[in-house]
Amino acid sequence: MEQAKIEASQQDYSTLGYSEELLPKGPQQRDWGIFNYITVWMAAVHNIMSYMTVAGFFILGLSVQQVFLAIMLSAVIVSAGYSLNGYSASKYGIPFAILLRDSFGVKGSIIPALCRGLIAGVVFFGTTTVVGAQSLNVVFSRFYPNYMSLGGDFSIFGLDVPTMISYLILWVITVLLFLGGMDMLTVFGKYSSPIVYIFIIGAAIWAINIAGGIGPILDYTPSAKMESPFVFVACVSALVSNWAGPIVNIADFSHRAKSPNSMMLGFSIGMIGSYLLFAITCISLIAGTEIAFGQPIFNIVDAIDKIQNPISVIVLILALNVGATAFVVFGNLLPAGLQMTALFPKIFTVKSAGILTAIIGTLILPWKLVSSTTTLYFFYSFIGSMFGPIAGIMLSSFYIERKKRIELSMLYVEEGSNGAYKNGYNVIACIVLAISFILPMSGAFFKSVPFLVKLNELAFFSGLVISFILYTLLYRLNKPSSQMD
Repeated sequence: MEQAKIEASQQDYSTLGYSEELLPKGPQQRDWGIFNYITVWMAAVHNIMSYMTVAGFFILGLSVQQVFLAIMLSAVIVSAGYSLNGYSASKYGIPFAILLRDSFGVKGSIIPALCRGLIAGVVFFGTTTVVGAQSLNVVFSRFYPNYMSLGGDFSIFGLDVPTMISYLILWVITVLLFLGGMDMLTVFGKYSSPIVYIFIIGAAIWAINIAGGIGPILDYTPSAKMESPFVFVACVSALVSNWAGPIVNIADFSHRAKSPNSMMLGFSIGMIGSYLLFAITCISLIAGTEIAFGQPIFNIVDAIDKIQNPISVIVLILALNVGATAFVVFGNLLPAGLQMTALFPKIFTVKSAGILTAIIGTLILPWKLVSSTTTLYFFYSFIGSMFGPIAGIMLSSFYIERKKRIELSMLYVEEGSNGAYKNGYNVIACIVLAISFILPMSGAFFKSVPFLVKLNELAFFSGLVISFILYTLLYRLNKPSSQMD
């Protein structure tokens, strides 16, 4: 019944000026099955930023067993987030930009859409691309030993000439892949995963071998000691925050699902299976190289650079960049393009908005954000404080307030119409979003308040729980517009 209603109303909604990307998908347009959802993130999981994040766990004092548990717990949480927040879109076939209107109002949706599409897209694009550029420096140095000497001491805002060249090359490749469109991205996501996995498994075998076997790696003890159990939870929160953006806008992928079950099963198998291999490889590389070379390594590229065979180094780093590129394109440029197009259809197309995201992502000087574990985890606390509340409100709105039902006619409205809420804003959702962001994020600045510091350490979880509880308690105060009377 719902499918027939969606298909019949597509033509009506298109006459209101909505682009093809924003219209609800009919049965014939829902072409993603279990295999698509298994493979969509398989390569992206193995990105350099994620490896750096886990390297930080060892620096904070987690043991090998604790790091493994933190990674797998993160995988379960992320896959659950995908399934729960992706269900509504898989049921109704609507993308994230439109789905937001149900929780925040036609006009109120601009706030979370900008947070996910522009702010997060910009920051993640910049940081992931600059980390990828630093890895390409290693590749180019193998071909041209004096590569890192190019330009001497010259730099622009702290970025040296070799990294600048590598950044521009990776920037162009990433943007060109994005401009290829959804069909190219689908093919890329499907066939890049086997390439990445072949070389990732090879790297794990190499690391285990140089460490003297799996035994020394399992017995590895970091130099620091974990200060409290909260550190473990904070590490889980940081890794989940790395995937918090896709959790929020997972509708951009789940709205193409052949069925809700195919989406939920595919994401669960894909994320948990991918993270299992990621955990083994990451722990092996980080612990194995420290055991073999006697020094802790924060940047995974430095660990890979220890491999003597230059071909292996080059291919492995390129494989990791395939994963990073998949993460940037699927998880950041595409959402940014979709959100900005939905907000400003007369100004942007999906492609032009994605290019703008890539440009601004460079102007924010992202190399300064990944210079240390301190700045990296501050970045994650900011992202978690922003995305946790958005996800919490969306879940409460759909499952508790709406009882898993959505009225599409209140989302696809004429220009100037306010939809289901007076003035177009779900005021309660906007207030809850502000409170749930400010509380966790304030802990990064008010270090003398232990409670706020703990909220900040668990930013994504804090924001999610606070917003879910507050919205569940307060949504009854919503005042519907006259259209609902």
